[in-house]
Amino acid sequence: MATSGVVVLSTAPDDEVAASLAAFVVGERLAACVNIVGPIRSLFWWDGAVQDDSEVLLICKTDADHLDALIEALVAEHPYDCPEVIALPIVGGAVGYLRWIGESLAG
Repeated sequence: MATSGVVVLSTAPDDEVAASLAAFVVGERLAACVNIVGPIRSLFWWDGAVQDDSEVLLICKTDADHLDALIEALVAEHPYDCPEVIALPIVGGAVGYLRWIGESLAG
């Protein structure tokens, strides 16, 4: 079952920032739901060296119609210079939940 649902992943430096970002995008109805998971350990290349940091993962559920606005909002509100914001298609799931995602979003 193909859907227009999208999962957007982003990381934040701590719970406070993650909760603020999540409340903003859900409040603006750009995401139907955001799960906050963490802490997680992230290893990544930045400033010419491998970084090893504790972060918090946001898992945002939206649809294709709201994806660009959600990405823009996360990037604009994020404290990182280059925040992780990646989108993955939802290729299936519980019909009622997928319907709820669409019904929970703006316009």
